[in-house]
Amino acid sequence: MASHSQGARPVESPAEAKRIVVKVGSSSLTDRQGGLDTARMARLVDALAAARDRGQEVVLVSSGAMASGMSPLRLHSRPRDLPSLQAAASVGQTLLVGRYSTLFAKHGLIVGQVLLTVEDVARQDHYRNALRTFTKLLELGVVPVVNENDTVATHEIRFGDNDRLAALVAHLVGADALVLLSDVDALYTAHPSDPDARPIRQVANIDELDVDAHKAGSGVGTGGMETKLQAARIAASSGIPVWLAAAEDVGAVLAGQPVGTHFHPTGRRRRRKLLWLAYASRSKGELVLDAGAVAAVAAGRASLLPAGIVAVNGDFEAGDPVRLVDEAGAVVARGLVRYDSAELPRLIGRTTRELARELGAEFEREVVHRDDLIVKPRSKQPR
Repeated sequence: MASHSQGARPVESPAEAKRIVVKVGSSSLTDRQGGLDTARMARLVDALAAARDRGQEVVLVSSGAMASGMSPLRLHSRPRDLPSLQAAASVGQTLLVGRYSTLFAKHGLIVGQVLLTVEDVARQDHYRNALRTFTKLLELGVVPVVNENDTVATHEIRFGDNDRLAALVAHLVGADALVLLSDVDALYTAHPSDPDARPIRQVANIDELDVDAHKAGSGVGTGGMETKLQAARIAASSGIPVWLAAAEDVGAVLAGQPVGTHFHPTGRRRRRKLLWLAYASRSKGELVLDAGAVAAVAAGRASLLPAGIVAVNGDFEAGDPVRLVDEAGAVVARGLVRYDSAELPRLIGRTTRELARELGAEFEREVVHRDDLIVKPRSKQPR
């Protein structure tokens, strides 16, 4: 699935994007009673259809299933227990996609539902399957409507919010831009209720931001400004520009008008495997590195060799993601290991030349190749 090339200039406006991912939250789709607000949904769909008319490909990441399932089930507040949450999502997802299907059909467009779980991005084979699905849907001119599969997700294994999911989907599909729609019109220097709060229109480097974004989200959603900043960080660090805007301004932001907040890319577009490794995969174990190996991997961007390993923790197979940590336990990097955990103990601390001489030429290889490594930056990054 091709979008702009690795070295292409990032787009300066969503209107320039060939392929765009738009995320909308529950609070932007529902009325005061928690039911789906058809007028709000129609405004969103009209804007996305206009983008399609301009020749853009659109992927919609939409919350709202849980919220829209509450009213038919006579639930007056968001359930707390998992079975009720899953039941509400099951009922609501049908209503949500049905409404989208009707609204997009007025523009001659077909929607395709894509429900993702953490497993779909945490395992490489599932990740590739998801990519193939998106590729075919977009080739056929379908508008993918994406949501977390809340009907099977558990509290322990879930994305937790669709902002992060949208950032991962944006990279998966090779999007040129990510638009996060919210119930606030921009990122502010303080909570928008603060009379001294001022909108921030441009963010050149999200890692240098100094704002308080820890306020909770709405009563029907799970995300707040903090989750949107996390999503913006994932996308921006991977070469994808991000726009945050009010849902009611969706037409304006997609048309390239100066609304909302623009987060500029801070890194180059990564290969899909490396973004998966950095943000979506779950580590199966860890390799403890000596000081020399830490310096070689972190500063020298070198491959990890058996000689630099002092201990192996966990149960993993060749090809699994593992953490690389220093002797104090601090994470240095994450990578795809080339040996099973059962093989490594007899190899650690020894040179590849020695191993090849004693065990055969197939052992003259890196434990983690530098092309399969993501070095932890100085700023915060999820483990």
